[in-house]
Amino acid sequence: MISNISRLLSLSTAIVVASTAIAAAEPSAELIAAAKKEGTLTTIALPHNWCGYGDVIAGFKAKYGLEVNELNPDAGSGDEVEAIKANKGNTGPQAPDVIDVGLSFGPTAKAEGLLMPYKVSTWDSIPDSAKDADGYWYGDYYGVLSFVVNTDIVKNVPKDWADLKNSDYANTVSLAGDPRVSNQAVQAVYAAGLATGEKDAAKAGQAGLDYFAALNKAGNLVPVIGKSASLAQGSTPIVVAWDYNGLAWRDSLNGNPPVEVVVPSSGVVAGVYVQAISAFAPHPNAAKLWMEYLYSDEGQIGWLKGYCHPIRFNDLAQKGQVPKELLDKLPPAEGYAKAAFPSIEEQNAGSAVITKQWDSVVGANVQ
Repeated sequence: MISNISRLLSLSTAIVVASTAIAAAEPSAELIAAAKKEGTLTTIALPHNWCGYGDVIAGFKAKYGLEVNELNPDAGSGDEVEAIKANKGNTGPQAPDVIDVGLSFGPTAKAEGLLMPYKVSTWDSIPDSAKDADGYWYGDYYGVLSFVVNTDIVKNVPKDWADLKNSDYANTVSLAGDPRVSNQAVQAVYAAGLATGEKDAAKAGQAGLDYFAALNKAGNLVPVIGKSASLAQGSTPIVVAWDYNGLAWRDSLNGNPPVEVVVPSSGVVAGVYVQAISAFAPHPNAAKLWMEYLYSDEGQIGWLKGYCHPIRFNDLAQKGQVPKELLDKLPPAEGYAKAAFPSIEEQNAGSAVITKQWDSVVGANVQ
């Protein structure tokens, strides 16, 4: 389904970008007026240090003057979908207008009738392999899973998944989410399975479970959702997280403590996230305007500032609109070159095994 997206990585590291200008791509005056009449956008699961969302939200508010009601910033993709289901008949502040979820959640939410189709004005520049043909969901950005390491505590920085089993890492390794509901955590387990050499998706999911069961038995797994604060405090000195989250945490901590972000030598999994509008959105025009902003040149560059690879990267680069200083801040290209982009079918197969069997195989209540 998304194998072609892997080409974006090689292209993104090869294109020389000369200009920092950002072209304006304005939505219609009618949409802007309708959104302003609604006055509010309700989002969910958008931590400000995830993918630069803090600045992106601020940019949207400043540009259009809408309020943004932010629900449960730390929710997982599964929680977002459940929030739509739970608020089908609710037009109040607990009903999300939009969601940002892992790739596999887009098609399933569409199949359940939970999404509203809408094609943004930059639709044609989104790769076909990263969007629903009818506009129910579309890829927004991607990154790779990495080890985010507090080097004040962990002196011997792990380079690959096998390293984390060593006794040196007792009580240090955590996931950045609950693997029963969080796409980030599910993909981390899947990546550990791929690192064993298993190619079949379902078997890789099982191998990942076995890996984390061994990690838990050895006392290396910390059953706490790893975040910037727990990384800094030392309660989760190693967090398996998307590279863009780790890099943002590193910057925000500003050397206190020092943090290293490592792309593992094997089992490198790239994850595409997708945007969608709730079929029951209380503010449908505000939701559409939000999508227009996110997929404008300005919005896409906003994600790049947060270390995410925006889905329209090639289009922006070919137009000379990606600031070179942003590219220079990304990790070395070598780690990304080995990244696997699981298809929707592969993600579904791996996720089904991981979410259903985490409790019985690993037995760690991550929270």
